[in-house]
Amino acid sequence: MTRAPHRDRPADPATDTSPGPSVRSAADLLAVLAAALLVLVAVLVGRHLQDTYRVLFVHWPPLFADWDPHVGPGTPAAVLVAGAVVAYGPNLAVRLPWRGLLGAAWGACLAWTWSLALVDGWQRGVAGRLTSPNEYLTVVSRFHDISATLRDFTHHIVSGTPAPWPAHIAGHPPAATLTFVLLDRVGLGGGGWAGAWCITVGSTACVAVLVAVRALADERLARRAAPFLVMAPAAVWVGASADGYFAAVAAWTVALLALAVTGRSVAWAAGAGLLYGLTCYLSYGLTLFALIGAAVLVLGRRRVRARPVVLALLAAGAAVVPLVFTLAGFDWWQGYRLLVTRYYQGVGGTRPYGYWVWANLACTVVITGPATAAGLRRSGAVLVHRRTAPVARRRLAFLVGAALLALLLADLSGMSKAETERIWLPFAMWLLPACAFLPRPRAWLAAQALLGLLLNHLLFTGW
Repeated sequence: MTRAPHRDRPADPATDTSPGPSVRSAADLLAVLAAALLVLVAVLVGRHLQDTYRVLFVHWPPLFADWDPHVGPGTPAAVLVAGAVVAYGPNLAVRLPWRGLLGAAWGACLAWTWSLALVDGWQRGVAGRLTSPNEYLTVVSRFHDISATLRDFTHHIVSGTPAPWPAHIAGHPPAATLTFVLLDRVGLGGGGWAGAWCITVGSTACVAVLVAVRALADERLARRAAPFLVMAPAAVWVGASADGYFAAVAAWTVALLALAVTGRSVAWAAGAGLLYGLTCYLSYGLTLFALIGAAVLVLGRRRVRARPVVLALLAAGAAVVPLVFTLAGFDWWQGYRLLVTRYYQGVGGTRPYGYWVWANLACTVVITGPATAAGLRRSGAVLVHRRTAPVARRRLAFLVGAALLALLLADLSGMSKAETERIWLPFAMWLLPACAFLPRPRAWLAAQALLGLLLNHLLFTGW
């Protein structure tokens, strides 16, 4: 059995060839300034393109949002949660027992996400999110016969077909919509329950990332990352969008696979495969999580070589959901091909690739915050100086790098032009652990919290 080391010892000063602290701090600030400049340019260029040519189809480029300074019932709680995490989060992350830390992280993430959502009020911030014309709850009644609807699903993807699906339903495999259909069937129908589901499940993504980082790198780095996973500006979009729910499913896929290649039981691989299959039927684009899964297998390659049954269990689990949907009559590949047609029939065919291919990255800066920009710089430095960097840091940097690669491939595909602050939540969750490399966590946490508060109080992030 092999496990990643759970002690991250600092490099010996006599052999550490990395730059000194002042140089590293200056480089961190330069990384943050570069990220901020990217956002600023995306705002200014986007404003010009939208005002002049009306081709972006967003009101506050690069974000799908409206300028709307406001406060709401969640404001006091959001400020209180932010202050508490900044003041006490780093110390508690070190002192709490591991299981207690996981529970505390989930609770704090729930509090942060709920309070931000309620800044917009219950109806506008939670209950009305998934009932708008393009959202999933508008078609629940069309699934009265689930089997028949799945067989007929692809016949309504392309615009111009009889009763075409609204944008979000057409843009995803049917497991996304079916989730809310099943909630309705068990008595949890309506926008309030749907929003609560997305926030509650979506907030577990931070726990999944912590589990994976501890298993693949070490516990010290996971503890350092914990407050940043809680205080992510991305919480603005987790509460309440279905993509927050998708992010959690994808995150637990990686976490279970990490446990399979480092822990006592390889059976976790079957669970990882099952969740990966579900992930692919929640969102076509999340098939790219195979890259992050591959990174996990590389990091756990000794265990995989010793117990190749890990791969068999992973493959068997991954086959379950596709098999069920295929037997039910839904063809994933046909659905994706028709989605491409639908995408270019709508605003996706008008939005300029030359702007969004880099403005999407500005959206990623916004949801991950300035601390992540600095953390990614340090993560890159670890990979460059990998021969002198501690093993645990190299492993974490490799995992973060795989997530960044998956995000960049999604960007280059051209199938996510705009709204990536929401659509890329699953990838963004795996960039946040890079913040574990940062010194003076309270200062960075304060910057993250301030950004989240400003976003939710100055903009209305409707979708």
